[in-house]
Amino acid sequence: MKARQAKYSKRKRGIVKKVKEIGVLCDVDVALLLISPTEKPTVVVGQDKDLSTVIERMSKVRLEEREDRCWGKCMKIPTTSIPRLIQETHPKSKTQSHEDQLSELKETIAKKTKILSDWRNPTNIEDLAQLNIMEEHVIACLNRIRSHKVQNSAADQLEQQGRQEGAEGTDDPET
Repeated sequence: MKARQAKYSKRKRGIVKKVKEIGVLCDVDVALLLISPTEKPTVVVGQDKDLSTVIERMSKVRLEEREDRCWGKCMKIPTTSIPRLIQETHPKSKTQSHEDQLSELKETIAKKTKILSDWRNPTNIEDLAQLNIMEEHVIACLNRIRSHKVQNSAADQLEQQGRQEGAEGTDDPET
């Protein structure tokens, strides 16, 4: 736990320094709230401002505008890395996510159904690429069958040799 606290302390100093630099260099109001692993809060406010001034300015911004800003920033981040955050901040997106997933699954089912119908009626294939895919699939299946056949015949030969050696051992008059 001490190593974790030491790492937090070191990183906190770096973040606080960056927050102050951004406030000065960009002439913006900055507020940062950190909660340590020991649950001790730290509040940092940019240049010559107090927290109440920054919060007051933030409260003057309409709620919808703040949500839109947050949503816009979240959309720039890949949704695969933070899907829960997006779903928690925007419950509508959870429904949209399910709808998108459903449409993807429907597309997949449609593609698989077409492939299956192509296998059932190969004379109805109109796409040369699909025919090539089917040919590659058949060749791969044949190669797997041949491989299994070779493995099985080798195993049978070893088994047969083992039986012959076992039979020869019982026929030995010295035993």
